[in-house]
This record gives sequence, structure tokens and C-alpha cells, in this order.
Amino acid sequence: MAMDELLKNLSHLPGNFSALFNFTEDVFTAEDRETMEFIIRCVIPSVYILIITVGLLGNITLVKIFITNSAMRSVPNIFISSLAAGDLLLLVTCVPMDAFRYFFEEWIFGTLACKLIPVIQLTSVGVSVFTLTALSADRYKAIVNPMDIQTSSAVFWTCLKAVSIWFISVLLAIPEAIFSQVVHIQDKNVTFTACVPYPLSNEMHPKIHSVMIFLVYFLIPLGVISIYYYHIARTLIKSAHDMPGEVSEHTKRQMETRKRLAKIVLVFVGLFALCWFPNHVLYLYRSFNYRHIDSSLPHLVVTLVARVLSFSGSCVNPFALYLLSESFRRHFNSHLCCRGRPQRERSTSYLQSTSAVRMTSIKKNTPTTANGHGGKQEVYL
Repeated sequence: MAMDELLKNLSHLPGNFSALFNFTEDVFTAEDRETMEFIIRCVIPSVYILIITVGLLGNITLVKIFITNSAMRSVPNIFISSLAAGDLLLLVTCVPMDAFRYFFEEWIFGTLACKLIPVIQLTSVGVSVFTLTALSADRYKAIVNPMDIQTSSAVFWTCLKAVSIWFISVLLAIPEAIFSQVVHIQDKNVTFTACVPYPLSNEMHPKIHSVMIFLVYFLIPLGVISIYYYHIARTLIKSAHDMPGEVSEHTKRQMETRKRLAKIVLVFVGLFALCWFPNHVLYLYRSFNYRHIDSSLPHLVVTLVARVLSFSGSCVNPFALYLLSESFRRHFNSHLCCRGRPQRERSTSYLQSTSAVRMTSIKKNTPTTANGHGGKQEVYL
């Protein structure tokens, strides 16, 4: 197997790395290579440092807010906290490791890291996409079936679902550890050490692997989410037409809350799709062109952009939530600036602005009883 064919397949979704300078050495002039080396060794790692810094700040603050404020421990927020935990795992392990590859032309981290890093990255991706699916299902039930009563054990069952998502994500990522291996390749009297994701002798493995990754971690979950949101949109449109001319302020507030929460989850899903789609497409392209190396400058640029974009997905959710949720923005500013009123006053104000209301059906204008048995509790983000 030629060296360029091997290198082409080392940079892929689960986090195995390649020597990018070997990838370009026969394509550009000396001046071009010097420019590309500056970009790859200086600019890209700087972008990675920015991603890590911003991602840690946003996700740690998000988790802290949900842990320290009991009023924000709602079903959606538990899932969002789990989502943030998955992003943090990626930011403190895979992103720094990926940044180091721009300073070394071969794998230097040993066999354990070669097996562990792909598992961590694929686990994080699984937690993200499966949690987004669970969030979409929760919004579907809250909007399409709002009369389902939320019991006092809802938080417990939501935590159990979140833990199950983590367990399934780790389980699905285990094959990465089994097949990943460190190999030493002789090329032009130079020994090159690489971490490869699958046996090099099996040409079908990369094709099967890329298709399964694309289906399980992207296409199927987004398909399920699309079905949920189709029914959510249809129900909201129908409810707008069926709503009586005069409705209470309480009912209007409930509908606005449901729309806002559904919008937040939809934005999360859109950001995930945007950040990870280029990487999936690139991996599919490489896997099905196993014997052909694309050494063009556009392909190199797309490779770098796709990699950076995928890791950027781990830092965007807290700031999307900051822009979309007034209550989260208020708590975020308070934690970030270490300012604000006494805790008791803040909690009282928050509880007043997000009073635990019982949701009435948007299919039928059913009044809410005083003891709250008319519907499902909804907590504002």
C-alpha cells in the first residue's frame, strides 16, 4: 500500500490523525508549503485553543447553573446538562490531542491513546445526537400530548434516560478501541508511526465503517427528529387556527413557552447538523475513494475546516441558549460576572417569573384547575 493511500484514511471521524505535511509535500511550491505550514502549525492550533477556552467557559457555566439552581432542574435542562457534559469530555481530551497533531508528523501518543481517543470522541458524538433526539421527543410530548401528567418522579426517569444514553454511546464506541492500532510503516527508508482505525488489509472495512457512522450518528437520528418536529409544527399550526378569539394570558404564556423550548432544541439540532455534516461527507468520500488521493489545495482546506467545524459544535450550545433564553442569560451573566442580588432574592424572582404552571391542551381549550390536575408542568429555560 502506498504511503499517500494510507495517510488519506487516517484522518476521519472518530479521531485518528494523519501527517498533513506529507499530504501536501509534492503538490505545492516551497513558498506555498511554507505558507501552509504556518497556517497548520500556528493558525489552526490557535483556533483550537479558542474553541477549548470558549467551550469550557460556556459548558461549565451551563452545568453549574443547572446544578446550583433548583428551579432550573426541569426535564429539558437535565438533557441539556448531559449534552454539555458530553461536550466537555470532548473538549478536555480529543480537541487538545487533535491540536498536537499539527506539531508532529506521526503518532506519538502510544497504543492506549490510539484506542481510547476514538472511543471518547465517538461517545461524545453519540451523547450529543441521541440526547438531541430525546430532547425532541420530550418537546413532542409536551406540545402534541400536553395532557400527559408529569409525575413527581419525572426528574428521576429523565436522569435515568440520560445515563442510558451515555451507556449506549460508550457501548457503540467500543469497536473503535478493538480495531484501532498503532502501526509502523516503512516508506523511502523512513519509518512512519501511525494510528489507524481499522485493519489495513481489509478494503471493505472503511466503507462499512463510514456508512454505519453516517447512519447511526447522523442520518437516522436526524430523520427521527424531523418526524417529531413535523408533528410539532402541525400541532402548533392547528392550535393557532382552533384557538378561541379570547384566551387567557395564562394560556398564551404557556403556548409561547412551548414554542420557545421547541425552538431552542431545534436550534441545537441545526447547529449539530451544520458542524458535523462536512466531516461525515468527507469521511464517506475518502472511504469510497480508497485508492485515489486528492492532494488538491481545496481538499486540504475542506479537511481543516471540517475538522475545526466539528469541534466547534462542542462550544456553541451554551451561547445559543444564552441568545434564546432570557432566564438563562440572566443566570449566566450572574455567574460569569460574579455579581447579582442575594441568592434568596434571585431565587424568588426566578420562581415568580417561571411559576410552575400546569399546561392546558392546545388541542382543546381545557381550563387548568387550581390543584394542577389539568395538565403537565412546564419549567421555563
